[in-house]
Amino acid sequence: MEKIRQLLASYKTTLILLLIYAFLMALATFIEKEMTTEAAKVMIYYSPIFFFLQFLLVVNFILTFIDHRYAQRKRWALTVIHFAFIVILAGALTTHVFGKEGTMHIREGETNNVMVMHTSKGVFTEELPFTLELVKFNLIRYPGSMSPSSYESDLRIHIDDEVRDARVYMNNVLDLRGYRFFQASYDEDEKGTILSINKDVAGRNITYAGYFFLIAGFILMFVTPNSRLRKLGRQLKELRNTAALIVVFSFVSFSANAQSFTDQAVFQAVQRNAVPMEHAEKFGQMPVQFAGRIIPMNTFSSELLRKLHKSDKIAKLNSDQFLLGILTLPQMWMQVPFISNSNDDVARMFQLPEKHFAYAQVFDANGSYKLLEKVNEAYHKPESERNEFDKGILKLDEKINIIFLLLNSKLMALFPNADDPNHTWYAPGDDLSVFSEADSLFISRSLPLYLSEVNRSLESGDWQQPNAILDSIADFQQKADVGAHINPKKIRMEMRYNKQNIFGKTRGGYFLLGILLLMLAFFRLFREAKWAAVLSNILVIGIFLVFLYHTYGMAMRWYISGYAPWSNSYESMVYVAWATILAGLIFGRKSDLTLATATIFGGIILFVSGLNWMEPQITTLVPVLKSPWLMIHVSVTIAAYGFFGISLLLGLSNLIIMSIAKGETALLRIKELSIINNMSLLVGLALMTIGTFLGGIWANESWGRYWSWDPKETWALITVVIYAIVTHVHLVKKLNNYWFFNLSSVVAFASVIMTYLGVNYLLSGLHSYGENEGVSAMFTYLYVILAVVVVLAIVSYRGFKRAKNKE
Repeated sequence: MEKIRQLLASYKTTLILLLIYAFLMALATFIEKEMTTEAAKVMIYYSPIFFFLQFLLVVNFILTFIDHRYAQRKRWALTVIHFAFIVILAGALTTHVFGKEGTMHIREGETNNVMVMHTSKGVFTEELPFTLELVKFNLIRYPGSMSPSSYESDLRIHIDDEVRDARVYMNNVLDLRGYRFFQASYDEDEKGTILSINKDVAGRNITYAGYFFLIAGFILMFVTPNSRLRKLGRQLKELRNTAALIVVFSFVSFSANAQSFTDQAVFQAVQRNAVPMEHAEKFGQMPVQFAGRIIPMNTFSSELLRKLHKSDKIAKLNSDQFLLGILTLPQMWMQVPFISNSNDDVARMFQLPEKHFAYAQVFDANGSYKLLEKVNEAYHKPESERNEFDKGILKLDEKINIIFLLLNSKLMALFPNADDPNHTWYAPGDDLSVFSEADSLFISRSLPLYLSEVNRSLESGDWQQPNAILDSIADFQQKADVGAHINPKKIRMEMRYNKQNIFGKTRGGYFLLGILLLMLAFFRLFREAKWAAVLSNILVIGIFLVFLYHTYGMAMRWYISGYAPWSNSYESMVYVAWATILAGLIFGRKSDLTLATATIFGGIILFVSGLNWMEPQITTLVPVLKSPWLMIHVSVTIAAYGFFGISLLLGLSNLIIMSIAKGETALLRIKELSIINNMSLLVGLALMTIGTFLGGIWANESWGRYWSWDPKETWALITVVIYAIVTHVHLVKKLNNYWFFNLSSVVAFASVIMTYLGVNYLLSGLHSYGENEGVSAMFTYLYVILAVVVVLAIVSYRGFKRAKNKE
């Protein structure tokens, strides 16, 4: 028994249990993809083995707590954090055993008091001690869009001979005698509602208590003098004045080749007939309704050009000039090869140029659409059975349809209908019967008249008449915009945001200043000079100023959209870059190398965010994302990625030093960077853990389940476990060395990549976006990087062993 107790109290057992825990959760996410969610729950999450594993983790902590006398040693941060996990697991067990989940369907004017529960053992019902009546269901859409902004159920509650009214909508919960009602879905005819129901008072309270202890424990980690983070800070201070060795990084710069048109005659004609920049800018300021938002025409044209051409410009023409050109001279633009194509098989089958082709090239001599037969075949296949050719031809068909709608005046919704309760705007080619005769006549004639005058002005150079027509359209918009959706300040701000290209400029600034600081740090390690110290401070100030400009860009995007700018892949990448630079500035006070690598890494992240497969457009939010808990959850979680990114770079730095450097100076630098690496890992782990469980609160307040084993939240937990292992390897004597620790900090970043990108594009679940060609190509590069890391690990281990043998 004593041997079993020693085994259970061992730090090695801690690491092994955590590794098994992470492996089983990862396995379950792939089981869910290949089979079903229920299969993953039965085989892994709710299996006796998984419960027993969690029980062993609890036992392990309790025994190590007793044996290592954490209380007597006043290790309060460690104690509270680990106690919090025990409480959270206890809350999860309570929920699993005693919690109830179900749904209720009610039609307008009808009542219901029965909860339907779907379990692995079958379907069960439970009669509730009250009755709900649906008075009215309201589906609120974004102006002029079919996308839901909110869906709400007006309820009448019959309880204890009393009647009272309540409203349930996404992120607004109804509590009744321990039962919580959440807006889940609705009937297709919008006359009925589906509410999800949860009864879990004890489990929720225990779990929330665990979250509270968790946050308190991490706060103690930052403030108590004997926490590991504070001890590392003191160790670093002792090394600040020691000699150090520079690490030479090689940086690969990326460049994009500009599109060259094959038909120079057509291109020259397009250039000669380009609308002047001044008038194009006035055209770009005109409001237009698109995807539920009122945006400047400049935003619309930019998104259109990116969609069709995968670029913000066509040679010297900006997006507004492109849009005016295709509207005023459609016959000429039909011959211009500006439609991008990345599928070589489609290009070969229809004899199209490989990179870009013209609109006219997809029609034969009889005017028939060449792609039609294959497009119909692709649409008739289930989405899961479509191959790369099918996906490629559907993407091209979408682009052709966009141009068709544009040429037929059915894409630009310029004219609001004052009598529409949904505040829909109409394009000139739409059905205008909802307007009065006078308004209908104005709408149908104003755009063709404007384009005709633009053609005349291209010859005469006098732009007074086109300007006047734009003014008359603007007057109509203002008078018909009874919902006051046109916000001139936001329109101007969005124009400024589009024009400044803030994140493109910050990317260049980070690259330039980061490389210069890296070179200067290399020089200072061989020779200290006063001018070098001054120049280093200037570069740090420059990085800080670029960081402020980066922050300004995010603030602009926040103001324009009306929500925190980290709701999609593009925005979260921009935010990860921001968090990485912030982490670099925090730890850069202790090491120029840390700030330099963080700055370069931030530039690389912004470079990735600017790739063609990222979608930078500002969109509307689906109802479930309109929660303050989401803003906090995502901001904290993604901030953790920044600190993990710093640790990745510092780990690589140390492995390179071990590979190429020798002597006491190298050892001192390895020690210094390892301490900073460890501190960054601890901060990242604190943020990742808090952010993950804040996501649980958001989920619970939105749809009644704080944990549903969705692949995204599961991989977030896996990331927490992986980094917990890395920060605990020093407790095992054989693993407590600089090589293994730094290699672990590098390898652990794979869990971040999987959580951030892999789940979204490779697995199923609530956060799945589906694979696309850009992400697939990116994972190819990641495999190459993995091979490089393996080689570096082997070489650095040999260097580490040589240095150790000399000792």
